[in-house]
Order: sequence, then C-alpha cells, then structure tokens
Amino acid sequence: MKHLKFVLLLAIAANFWECGDAKFGEKGEISPRRRRCYDGSLPKRLKKKERKLSLDGSGGEELCHRLYPRVSCCTSRRAPYQILHRRDARIFSTNNTECSRLLQEIKCAHCSPHAQMLFHSPKLEKAPHRQQDLPRLCHDYCQEFYYTCRGHVPELFQADVDEFCQYYGRKDGGLCFPDFHRKHLRQDSNYLLDEKIEVINRKHKHNCYCTQEILSGLRQPVGMVHCGDGSQRLFILEKEGFVRILTHDMELLKEPFLDIHKLVQSGIKGGDERGLLSLAFHPNYKKNGKLYISYTTNQERWAIGPHDHILRVVEYTVSRKNPNQVDTRTTRVLMEVAELHRKHLGGQLLFGPDGLLHIILGDGMITLDDMEEMDGLSDFTGSVLRVDVDTDWCSTPYSIPRNNPYFNSTNQPPEIFAHGLHDPGRCAVDKLHMDTNGSLLILCTDTVGKNTTTGRILQVIKGKDYEHEPSMFDLGSNEGAVPVGGFIYRGCQSRRLYGSYVFGDKNGNFRILQRPSEDRLWQEKPLCLGTGSSCGSSLVGHILGFGEDELGEVYILASSKSTAIQSHSGKLYKLVDPKRPQVPKECRRPVEDLEMLSTACSRECKNGHCTPTGKCCCSSGWEGPFCLRAKCEPACRNGGVCVEPNKCLCKEGFTGSQCEKGDRGTRGDGQDDNALFTGWQTKLYGGLQDTIPNLQLPLI
Repeated sequence: MKHLKFVLLLAIAANFWECGDAKFGEKGEISPRRRRCYDGSLPKRLKKKERKLSLDGSGGEELCHRLYPRVSCCTSRRAPYQILHRRDARIFSTNNTECSRLLQEIKCAHCSPHAQMLFHSPKLEKAPHRQQDLPRLCHDYCQEFYYTCRGHVPELFQADVDEFCQYYGRKDGGLCFPDFHRKHLRQDSNYLLDEKIEVINRKHKHNCYCTQEILSGLRQPVGMVHCGDGSQRLFILEKEGFVRILTHDMELLKEPFLDIHKLVQSGIKGGDERGLLSLAFHPNYKKNGKLYISYTTNQERWAIGPHDHILRVVEYTVSRKNPNQVDTRTTRVLMEVAELHRKHLGGQLLFGPDGLLHIILGDGMITLDDMEEMDGLSDFTGSVLRVDVDTDWCSTPYSIPRNNPYFNSTNQPPEIFAHGLHDPGRCAVDKLHMDTNGSLLILCTDTVGKNTTTGRILQVIKGKDYEHEPSMFDLGSNEGAVPVGGFIYRGCQSRRLYGSYVFGDKNGNFRILQRPSEDRLWQEKPLCLGTGSSCGSSLVGHILGFGEDELGEVYILASSKSTAIQSHSGKLYKLVDPKRPQVPKECRRPVEDLEMLSTACSRECKNGHCTPTGKCCCSSGWEGPFCLRAKCEPACRNGGVCVEPNKCLCKEGFTGSQCEKGDRGTRGDGQDDNALFTGWQTKLYGGLQDTIPNLQLPLI
C-alpha cells in the first residue's frame, strides 16, 4: 500500500513539473492526454541535448525552444517560422522593437503542447477581423499586446481594446497564451516580465484620454481651423474680431492674421452669441488665397428696419506681400441676414469634399409671427445653405448648385440645402466620405426647440426639414448644458478614435459617436478624460468650441470664465491618447514653406477683385484686360484720354471734363497736336506695355 502511494505521489509530481510552466496562462493543470498540436498530432518530448542547444542559442529561432524546453510541437528550430509562412505572416512584420518582441512570442504559440486548445476557439470563429495566427490571449497579455502593437500593425486592430480582447482574450480562467511563466526568460532577452506587466495594467486600467494644454492667454476663443496649405499653421478665432496664428512650432504670432474688431459687434453677457463666428479657407487656398468669414455687425445702412444686428458673410484674400496677414481691402460681401435676437445665431462656414460652401444658420429665435408681422427678415434662418463660390460671374459672389433641392422652387430660396435647425452648435463634415451620388456626411449638434437645451445630433441630408424629421441621435437634457459640436476624427495619433464624431457640451462633458460600419447605427459613448495626476494636465473651464489641424487631430477651446470677453482666460488643448506617442513616426508630415500669392490675377488686377477661379472683375469705372483701362462716360473728346474713371487727360489747347473746349473755341485736330499727344500716350501706357506686352494702345 505504501508503495502504491509513493508511485501515485511521483505521478502527481511529474504532472506538476510538466504543467508548471503554464502558470501565466492561469490554468496549468492540463492533462497530458489533452495535449495536442495545432494539427491534432501529439507534442514531442525534447531530449536533454536538444534542450541544451536551445538554451545556448540567442537568436529568434531558438526562442520557441526556450519557451517550451521540455514538451513542444516544434521538432526543429525553423518549425514555427515554416508554419507561419504557410499562413499569413504580414501582421508579424514590424520595425518596432517592443512590438516585435511580443510578436516573436506569439509566433511560438504554434510550438505549445496545447496549441490546439489555444487556437481553436468558438469566439475566434466569430471574430470580424479574425487572424489565424492569434491564439487565445490571457487578458493582461492581450491588453499589453494591443497597446504596444496597435500603432504598428493597424490592420489587425480595427476595434477598441475591450472589443479586441473580448474576441481574442480569455477571461474565464481557461487556458490562454502565454501558457508559460515569462520569468523563465533570461534577463538579457529584454522581454517584459510579470512586474512590468502589472505596472502597464495599472497605468492603462481605463480607456481615458488626455488633454494637453497647448496655449493660454486667449480672449474668448470660439474656433480654430487650418488652411490646408501644408504649413501646419493653426488659425484661432477670438470673439472680439481677431484671428491669431499659431505656427507649427507652437509660436503665437504677435500680429493678427485678421483684425476686424472695429466691424464686429460682439456681446459680453452670458448667452450673447454675437461676435466673430466662423472662418473657412477655400479648398484651393494655396493658389487663390481666398478665405471666408462670418461675423455680426450693425452698420448705418441697416439702421432702419426690424433687426438687432446683422449676420454678415464676407470673402477676403490673403496679402500678396505677407502670407500671415489678410488684405482687408479685398473684402467682398456674400450675404447679410437680419437678426432680431442675440441667441441661436449659428453662422458656421465649412467646405465639403465637393468644394461647395455650406453656411449653417440658426433660427435666431424668430417665430412665424415675427416673419408675418415684419418685413425684411430673411428666409435663410434655421437653414443649411449651399452655394458655389467658384464662379466667374462678377455681378454676384456665388452661384446656386443645380442639384440644390430648391433650385427651381418659387416657395423657398434656392440657396437652402436643408432647414428646420434651431441652435446648431457647430457642424462637422467627414472629409473622407462622399458617396456615388455626391452626398456628404455632415453631422450637427442642435437643440430640439427654441427655448430648451435638450440636445440632438442631426445628419444633414438634402431637402430635409428637421422641424419634423427625427433626429439621428437624441442627447437629452444635461443640466442646461448646450451641446457643442466637434469633428469627425480622421487623425493618426489615436487609432481608437478614428472615424468617431467627437463632441461635448458647455459644461465640459465629452462624448463620441461611433459606427461599426456604414450599414450600422451610431452608438454613443462617454469620452473619458484623465485627471492631472494621470495626464500631467487637465481641462478646466467652459467648453467654447473645437478645432482641427492639418493632420486631423482634434483640439478643444475652453475658458475659465464664461463671459468677460476682455479677460485672457481662454486656453487651447489638444486631445491625445496617452497609450500612444504624442506624434508617432507614421503620423509625421513635413512642414511646407510659406509661399507668396503669385497668380496672374493677384499680380495684375489692380482696379478690381479676383474671383476664386482667377478672373479679374473690374471695379466701377475700369475695364479691359486686368482692369487697367479707365472708363469715362461720356467719352473724352478731341483726342483726350481717360486716365481715371470719368477723368480725361486733354491735348494741349483743350480743356473741360470731356476736353470739349478749345482755348479759342475751335477744334485743333492738326498733325502737330497728334504728334504731341502721341508722346503723352507713350508716356502713359509705356509702363503698362512692359508689364503686359499684348496690351493695345487706344486708337486716336
């Protein structure tokens, strides 16, 4: 009997010795009878000579024998690589050292004596992005693998960490990879040990993001955009009427890009939305230098009428001499909208991938009774307008796209693309989405009525009336906090956010909308922001708006004071993923040098304005190529030349506004006078011919 107990004890000890290496995999008590290789064959017990050779090796080929030194499914050093080659080895190719080490370990899962159990899983069969070479991963190891490799093998990590580890992880205590104890690795292998894993898990125990403070001392920043010219400059809008430039190396230029504070009528009380509203750069800004501004004003010519102020949309052109300043002499008004109240203004401008300008206007809290009782109110309120600024027409600043829903309507203005909005708190257009019909993905935050803060998300669709159409997503009421729209994230720094709509509310609550695929519904998730202790800095104050840079990264504009426009309490934050480098190598883009505006129209069109397409439209009193020839009405007489609008340069012996009077009351059309005038003509036009060789002189 004692002998039988001794034999039984030896058997238990032997089983523990062979399965003890599976401690990291949480369940190491796997019976030898259940051991099977990936193809169902039995694993092989390695001889002492084979174990000694594998432990003496230092290359990647010996690693798998070091991980499974006693029982293995790899009978040769090249076996795991041959197995991998027969499948798809693309995901195991990376230049990142830390990620490469983990991938080298995962390759060895095929050598595990439990490979069949590690790879054949019902969950893996249902995985949407299933990769045959991934075993069932232990939960901690799965998180470490996700955070280390997701930026280097992006095609593998299409979901967030929870979804990824739900498919490929093992949480029920069953066998998972690594089914060996990682402390058994030699110290010079530089692999992460258990203690390092615990630190990583504590650091990444939640999925919060961080807000990195970029700039402070701003006065009520309300927006931030880029111009898309490769310079990576950020243009920050201050409510009072200034646009400031933040260079790519985070230097705030002293001189503003645009200063129209004398034109802008801004409010300082809470809820007063008047001020500089929006800025949008033309898609071809690098060549034509065009930009579009919306702001509120109250000029004298609007002093009479039913309005409190005017919402104006204007076009400007950048200076030819300084690419960091706007030439304010180039202003051209696109439209003006009379407003009765100081809330629900909207005013955002944005260009879509179709190149058309979208103007988003709130309802201005104007009722139907107001429209019926007062003349002069605009039909544009509460609408999304869509116009084409790329026109050669000199008489009108834009044309109407023929596929606008009310192009031929007599009941609605043809500029309207959709209507029924109340208080649009910024809209975003997906710059990577445009279907075969030319439809864009435009998302807007809005309220459900005129006197409520209950929020909703709208997907702006051609011809829809959102007074009656259901919302894409209802936000509900959040303690009186008005929703603030953000951007559809198309950056590179955070893989988790890619394709998500990032937005928030005035109180600093952030959320995201995500859609697994185009045929699935959007799902709302809270966007967790880390504290100062975990991120180094944290966002403080009221949310004023969002911004986006050329790389698609999202920024947040905030102020510690909700009013007080003069106080320099505004700050700019960047939304970053703390589990990724701030600027990963694959996200870096070269900064292009600033270029002067150098089109022919910008050089030569001195007495008119250039359209975005490059046509020179003459101001009143000028005509001809590039508007270089003055026009006099009535025309100059007796051989006089029109040198300025309605101003004639007369021959010697003639006077009068049209050179109609002679010194002696007679016409002197002699040859000598003609010869004398030819000298004047040459002097006047000679310089112009040097600039424009094909310019023809007027006939005398």
